[in-house]
Amino acid sequence: MEFLLSKGDCSRDLKRALLLFLILSYLIALVCTDKDYYSLLGISKEASNREIRQAFKKLALKLHPDKNQNDPTAHENFLKINRAYEVLKDEELRKKYDKYGEKGLEDQQQGGRYESWNFYRYDFGIYDDDPEIITLDRAEFDAAINSGELWFINFYSPRCSHCHDLAPTWRKCAKEMDGLIRIGAVNCGDNRMLCRIKGINSYPSLYVFKTGINPVKYYGDRSQESLMSFAMQYVTSTVIELWAGNFVNAIQTSFASGVGWLITFCADHGADCLTSQTRLKLAGMLEGLVNVGWMDCATQGELCDNLDISSSTTAYFPPGATLTHREKGSVLFLESLDAKEIYLEVMQHLPDFEMLSAVSLEAHLAHHRWLVFFQFGENDKSNVHEFKKLNFLLKDEHIQVGKFDCLSAPSVCSNLYVYQPCLAAFKGRGTEDYEIHHGKMILYDIIAFAKESVNSHVITLGPQNFPDKEKEPWLVDFFAPWCPPCRALLPELRKASKHLIGQLKFGTLDCTIHEGLCNMHNIRAYPTTVVFNQSNVHEYEGHHSAEQILEFIEDLMNPSVVSLTPDTFSALVKRRKRDEVWMVDFYAPWCGPCQALMPEWKRMARLLNGLITVGSMDCQKYFSFCHQENIQGYPEIRLFPQKSNTGHHYYSYNGWRRDSYSLRSWALGYLPQVSEDLTPQSFTEKVLHGKDHWVIDFYAPWCGPCQNFAPEFEMLARTIKGKIKAGKVDCQAYGHTCQTAGIRAYPTVKFYPYEGAKKNVLGEHIDSRDAKSIADLLTERLAVIQNKGKRKKSPRNK
Repeated sequence: MEFLLSKGDCSRDLKRALLLFLILSYLIALVCTDKDYYSLLGISKEASNREIRQAFKKLALKLHPDKNQNDPTAHENFLKINRAYEVLKDEELRKKYDKYGEKGLEDQQQGGRYESWNFYRYDFGIYDDDPEIITLDRAEFDAAINSGELWFINFYSPRCSHCHDLAPTWRKCAKEMDGLIRIGAVNCGDNRMLCRIKGINSYPSLYVFKTGINPVKYYGDRSQESLMSFAMQYVTSTVIELWAGNFVNAIQTSFASGVGWLITFCADHGADCLTSQTRLKLAGMLEGLVNVGWMDCATQGELCDNLDISSSTTAYFPPGATLTHREKGSVLFLESLDAKEIYLEVMQHLPDFEMLSAVSLEAHLAHHRWLVFFQFGENDKSNVHEFKKLNFLLKDEHIQVGKFDCLSAPSVCSNLYVYQPCLAAFKGRGTEDYEIHHGKMILYDIIAFAKESVNSHVITLGPQNFPDKEKEPWLVDFFAPWCPPCRALLPELRKASKHLIGQLKFGTLDCTIHEGLCNMHNIRAYPTTVVFNQSNVHEYEGHHSAEQILEFIEDLMNPSVVSLTPDTFSALVKRRKRDEVWMVDFYAPWCGPCQALMPEWKRMARLLNGLITVGSMDCQKYFSFCHQENIQGYPEIRLFPQKSNTGHHYYSYNGWRRDSYSLRSWALGYLPQVSEDLTPQSFTEKVLHGKDHWVIDFYAPWCGPCQNFAPEFEMLARTIKGKIKAGKVDCQAYGHTCQTAGIRAYPTVKFYPYEGAKKNVLGEHIDSRDAKSIADLLTERLAVIQNKGKRKKSPRNK
């Protein structure tokens, strides 16, 4: 049937279609905006954790349901910004979100709870708005405590009332000790892993950190006086009292040492004389740059008269200063009594870094380590006075500090891919072996970068030195300097590179500069880390830690997971041997949860240590086969047990936790039990009276930790099979046996070695629940027993 439409009808339909299109476009845009976590919080993609927390707090105080009780959508709207905050503050979740969007977070718990309005008003990030207190995140913490500076750090929880009680005092300490001691704070609510690693189990916990000493915990009362007294004992700087005998010598020898003197002359009964506390503070602030001393003009009147000093004053004597030419400005007299003002004025008069020329650059960098500030004219960030401490703080690493003006030799900077002010570490092997700094331009971060970089094997790449397919294996980190997860990954790459020297080269490529090269390699998100091994390319999908990067490389060298095809699946899995067990991950490369599972899957395979064969099937590549196998979603994890007469061909994993240990525990539950269930009679006959070595798991069926340990014990039983027998005793059923064995907690592991006589019922307690650790301990114990037996036999053999 044919329909005839008038011109007016066509026009009206066209307008309706256009209107519908506009409405749909608006709704799509609205949905996209809702799902853009950065837009929800009103921040840029380069925002730091502190900026993310501050932005969320501002929104929380405005949008919280407590403040919007008449708005039926308030709860839902707040959940959106709460979810955005929970994801973006977490380094790993943030990377997944940046790369895959919300699809990459499907295997993460969504949350749905939030705090009261007062929590965000009073308790959320106690020190975020204090300029004197440095709030450290996990990525910044190591750089801070390894900088060589003295740190006093407050580990706190926003929920802790004692932490709030301490806050005013902590702020006063920060102001009083500013410049002498770095005062920091770690919010354990946002940095749980860091606090757990550092063993923080109560709040507030206060620690002093300094390179060369173990962290020291403060246990005293929390008064300002006590806190400052505790921290000050770790200040190593000193103030020297001068008199006629050592004063002239000190000034004369300063020329040779290159270190001047800041001296306070106290006259007029001490009026306008710097206090001993201020002098000590200056000594700490100027440590390594300027010696600090003082002179009592009441006892050294003749010398003070010769220097024309009639009232209390402070003077800076630069190296080689002449005492008789004050009018020429060689001696700087300071009027202020404030430590910070004196410090800044003295720092202005200290010499700047050595300026390197294009002619001398290659020669300087060929044989020595250098940290070089690249500037474009005079206006550059290396003029920050505090940076003048770098020469002193880096001298133990034999790193020299200099400057290079790119306007004087543009081609030199262009060859190094330097197009804006920055700094770079050169490792003593010329201009080709260097790394550009992409962290914060603050002293402790620069020090950490310099120390790490010159001792690592990571270099900055560009088109000229980018690895091609003919060269040795390379790990290349494609990144953007504005990306916080990228910056957090860089120190971990440096750590990993030290372990793989000679096996793998490490390089970084800045995609904001080399966009074409990144596009050529199909880089869609930052950071993207790729291993190039001739024609093979492997993308790293894992956590930002050196340990897991090393695991990834180890897995490339010795694969733990079998990549299956439809043919090999049929041959190896379906036609597996009767006693063989397989686990297979059916995945799609574009699937975010699949990508998140991959490193855990490989780690699980290594943990299973050959007990179960582990494989993976790419369902994008083999879609028809996966459809035939009834794979309806990704990832689909299936276990194919030992063959039997039952109808079960496989078991599907339905747990929500997809970490390596949870998956391994689930899989081990399908293996036949190797350990032996013991009764009181068999325990006595086989363990106590028998001639075998035994390791026993004393457990209770209702005990959660016992249930978690059960697969670990089975792993142990298989590992030591043939050397030591493994048994289990149910302490609920056989309480008397366990009581006789001295069991007071579940699970308890004990070793019963056979050494030629009846064994002690108490056995040898093993304080571990890790199969590998227990196996290593038992192996060492067996070696001792065997050596003891050889020594007993040796006299008879003579």
